[in-house]
This record gives sequence, structure tokens and C-alpha cells, in this order.
Amino acid sequence: MDRVMMLASERAVVIFTLDSCCMCHTVTRLFRDLGVSALEHELDQDPKGKEMERALIKLLGRGPPVPAVFIGGKLVGGTNKVMSLHLSGELVPMMRNAGALWL
Repeated sequence: MDRVMMLASERAVVIFTLDSCCMCHTVTRLFRDLGVSALEHELDQDPKGKEMERALIKLLGRGPPVPAVFIGGKLVGGTNKVMSLHLSGELVPMMRNAGALWL
């Protein structure tokens, strides 16, 4: 869990993904389209990826563990939470407060 939290605080927006996860691609594309340069950490490319998947399941309280989005070092959640925040207009202000967006 320490490694996940350390990586999650490396940039304003961090997304934990798996290369084979279509929802991960959707979420990362949303951030890219919004002009955010998120740090994408692919768990299947990390030697400790399985360990981090287990830690993310504990943090999220459920599976699947990806995509897992952190904004400002705090866990936001997965696809459903991110899309809900976006549709309600809360995602952009959250990213602005974290320093991920300037406008």
C-alpha cells in the first residue's frame, strides 16, 4: 500500500491501469481530452503490479482495482466515480484545485 500511495502523490493526477483494460483506456482518454497530463501507471508492466492490485482492492473496497484515479494524492475512485464527477461538473474544479489544470 505504501508504494501505491507514494506513486499516487507523484503528480496531480495519477491513474493506475492495466494494458488490457478498456475502461482504463476510456478514463485516461477523458483526462487527456480535458488537457490533463496524468501519470499513467500500468500495473501489468510493474514487477510489483499484483501486489499493488491487492492494495488498490483494499483501498477501493472492491474489485476490479483498475482504473484507480488519484487526484491531488487522494483516491477518487474508478470509472463510475470519475464519470459521475465529470457529468456533474465536479471533476474539472477538483483537478484545478490539485494543480492539474490552469484554466
